[in-house]
Amino acid sequence: MELHADLSQRAVLDTNALEWNHSPMAGVERHLLDRNGGEIARATSIVRYAPGSRFERHFHGGGEEILVLEGTFSDEQGDYPAGSYLRNPAGSSHAPFSETGCTILVKLHQMHPADQQQLAINTNKEAWLPGLVKGLEVMPLHAFGSEHLALVRWAPGTVFHPHSHPGGEEILVLSGVFQDEHGTYPAGSWLRNPTGSVHRPWSEAGCTIWVKTGHLPETMAQQC
Repeated sequence: MELHADLSQRAVLDTNALEWNHSPMAGVERHLLDRNGGEIARATSIVRYAPGSRFERHFHGGGEEILVLEGTFSDEQGDYPAGSYLRNPAGSSHAPFSETGCTILVKLHQMHPADQQQLAINTNKEAWLPGLVKGLEVMPLHAFGSEHLALVRWAPGTVFHPHSHPGGEEILVLSGVFQDEHGTYPAGSWLRNPTGSVHRPWSEAGCTIWVKTGHLPETMAQQC
């Protein structure tokens, strides 16, 4: 299956408007954002666990990255409330479940094999740092090579300077409304800006976004 699989193209989705798709496990559904492959694929998805549902033990051949959006996600290592950020490197395995139900952002098969850092960060307990412009706060979550990942909080009326994305940019709007010269993106919006793209973002109302930069190849042939 190919869905927004050309990483050289911009992609924008309102995840609130997408239909839920069944997964191989009962009680687990998905919004597919991008995908290149079959059931084992390079993929970005919003995944919803019904209360009491679970996924069979599986290995992460290309790594797994998770942001818990709602509820509590669990595996044999612990329980992760909304706001938790998890990284399971290539070669790891687990058997995830949710007793109360949850919704998570999941990225699969998108980690460099040398990036072996396993993380479980409760962002509700981490400090916000000053950003590059007034009204901007940043919570760094992970960095490897050119890849950088953070939560970014915009106070109402904050404007950032025009900038380019040498390795691309991916955004999920968690709350509020994010904006740039290409459009307006309410909570639930997912954006992927390709390598070399340029924009000048701002937020009139204020917002919080999950943002990843420097992780996209210039062409499909460069994917790891």
